[in-house]
Amino acid sequence: MFKVETGEKSKIKQLALPAAAPVLQLHHYAYRSRDAEETRHFYEDLLGLPLYHLIQSDHVPSTGEYCPYTQLFFRVQDGSFIVFFDLGDDEAAEPSPNTPNWVNHISFRVESVQDLEDTKTRLMANNIRVIGLTDHHICKSISFSDPNGIRLELTAQIASENEMLLQSKVAHDRLKKWSDLKMEWRLKRISGEATKSLLPNENDRPEFGGRRT
Repeated sequence: MFKVETGEKSKIKQLALPAAAPVLQLHHYAYRSRDAEETRHFYEDLLGLPLYHLIQSDHVPSTGEYCPYTQLFFRVQDGSFIVFFDLGDDEAAEPSPNTPNWVNHISFRVESVQDLEDTKTRLMANNIRVIGLTDHHICKSISFSDPNGIRLELTAQIASENEMLLQSKVAHDRLKKWSDLKMEWRLKRISGEATKSLLPNENDRPEFGGRRT
């Protein structure tokens, strides 16, 4: 069973550790690319992320294993990157067999809803299927896939910083309620009484049905 250590023992362990390093920003996400030039065209020519750096080698520096690659860095305006590895075999990464396609994705923030609409027009003119505009209450977005099958999202925040701050004040309490409910579900699952998956205890999207609060 999944176990999370809490209480005084956990606090003592944490006090003995160095403080967490300040995380300044996201440095990069990395994915597998079927073809470097195909990927460059999509991210640089269509989305406007410049190709900023390239690394090529035949050995992986972290593991030492032999695996020839060409690594591409595309720069976002805040200085972070989305990175791709072309392994030279014309194969894209396989989707996760137990995870719906919409779950694993990366979302880039843009300035306005107009930027979303303009990008949707641009992508559709290049025969790229686009979902949205989708209303997420705190933001609006469009979704689409890159040539490697990676699901991408462009997001424009519509909630104010004050609204987001108010949400942050209840996030931990809401998570605790969910975790408590999940622990009850795990115990029932052991005895065969629980359903395959757990229904959330609250529904922030009642317009789509499901349990209402």
